[in-house]
Amino acid sequence: MAKYQFGINGPFTGKLGTVVGCTWKGIPYMRSLPKKRTTQVSEAERLNREKFATAQLWLKPLTAFLRVGFKGYQERMEGFTAAKSYLLKNALELQDGIFWVNPERALLSYGTLEMPIEVGVELRDNFELKFWWSAGERLKVSSARDQAMMVAYCLAEKEVIYETHGAFRETRTDKLTLPAHFKGKNVLVYLAFVAGDRTSQSNSVFLGEVTVPID
Repeated sequence: MAKYQFGINGPFTGKLGTVVGCTWKGIPYMRSLPKKRTTQVSEAERLNREKFATAQLWLKPLTAFLRVGFKGYQERMEGFTAAKSYLLKNALELQDGIFWVNPERALLSYGTLEMPIEVGVELRDNFELKFWWSAGERLKVSSARDQAMMVAYCLAEKEVIYETHGAFRETRTDKLTLPAHFKGKNVLVYLAFVAGDRTSQSNSVFLGEVTVPID
């Protein structure tokens, strides 16, 4: 049943005959009801479904981080949806009939903010990831207050440890502490920066895969 929430001349929500009234980011629109399928799923369609499912599963633990990393990607697309669009086009690969995400080509943050020329990470005391980066010879006052955004993604646990309000760029270092249950697991590590006024961010950089020692 459809409902008018903004008067008789306003948009409606819900089902009305063969259409459904919806809104997206405050923009009302209508879509038709799905038709019952009578044909079998083709191989191309099956692969396409698996492709989308793989991207969805890989990005799901990163949802909160992506809201910052892909903010303002497009006028009507940002956050998780934008990250998924980018990943599908650039980082999803097919090998032996199975789709997988290439972490080197995946971006967790997208933007025009400049990244340091030199960046790195090392594992200390088993559970602490120490990030470092160069500040540049002529560090501008505005960019000095950019903040580090760090990600440690454990695929085996489907869990992400992250920080979107990290150390200022001028400090040249920051850290993430990993949980004890990451012992013996591999962790994908990424670094990006967000402007101090939160209006822009950099592309993320993949810093490699780190194995957390058991002892």
